Amino acid sequence: MTSTAGFLVAYRGSVILAPMTERGDVPGSFRVRVVAEAIDRFAEGGYEATTVDEIAAAAGISRRTFFRQFRSKEDVIFADHEQLLDEVKQYLATDHRDPWAAICDAARLVFAHFQESRDLSLRRYRVVQLVPALRDRELVTVHSYERIFIDYLREARPAESVLKIVGYAAAVTACHNYLLRAMIRGDADATVESLDAALADLRKTYGFASGSGTDQEVVVAKFPAGTPADVIAEAVRRQIETNGR
Repeated sequence: MTSTAGFLVAYRGSVILAPMTERGDVPGSFRVRVVAEAIDRFAEGGYEATTVDEIAAAAGISRRTFFRQFRSKEDVIFADHEQLLDEVKQYLATDHRDPWAAICDAARLVFAHFQESRDLSLRRYRVVQLVPALRDRELVTVHSYERIFIDYLREARPAESVLKIVGYAAAVTACHNYLLRAMIRGDADATVESLDAALADLRKTYGFASGSGTDQEVVVAKFPAGTPADVIAEAVRRQIETNGR
């Protein structure tokens, strides 16, 4: 995914000239390839025993190129999380009629990303579970999503109770993470649809089940380029229903 263009209900395509990597692929696919090779090496030889040189050789790049893209072996494991954190920030930085629904949509975006790359996510999950330092990094990363949600809601709804905001953000994050791990492990019931249902129930519990607008205008939100179509469709559908109430 890239953040240089965006969606406005329907995708507005752009032709972007990007620098090429050693094998001739653009940076996005290059990073995915290196991450996949690194995780495969970690799974086969162990995280601690695998060297950067081995990863670089498997990916067909130089050690120098590796360190231009990643600061360490640990960064390779969590590379797409860093990208997703940026995309979540970008999404929440756009106009949203209902901020409580907006963070649910942001969580859905993250879930959809990992569902699309489930095989790679499963291999990474298995590696992370074997290394205490990686498990600690994962906890920090999870908290980063929650922190973004809290900061956004406090700015969007300054009159709301801080404790209510913190509780809501934590609950959204917890529902997402529970279903995400279940999906990665192969639970057929852990789907985007089940996440939607869980978050809809959560909004009802907190009293944020619908927007407060009474007019008939449709408010359009921008999405980072690469946002899955079903995430966009669900957000637009929810907004139309809210405006129609």
